[in-house]
Amino acid sequence: MLGRTAPEAVAGAAFTPLEQRLLQAAVARAQPSTALHHCLIQLARLGGYLARAHDPPPGNLVVWRGLARLNDLALGADFGFALVGK
Repeated sequence: MLGRTAPEAVAGAAFTPLEQRLLQAAVARAQPSTALHHCLIQLARLGGYLARAHDPPPGNLVVWRGLARLNDLALGADFGFALVGK
């Protein structure tokens, strides 16, 4: 909802720095950006959104799937840091 009401907000309003780095690393052709709108598109792409030129904005289901995958990635990164070190 924050992305729809304030798309030019900074990504830090909804994502942690680790989540932002994971989004940029996990999504192919992701360009580094601090805008919330770009991070939400990257999140939706994790959930299966294709982001073609004429596609409508991502829906709730695609964003939900992306959140689930991002949560798995963040959990794995936390475990990896705990096992290997920071």
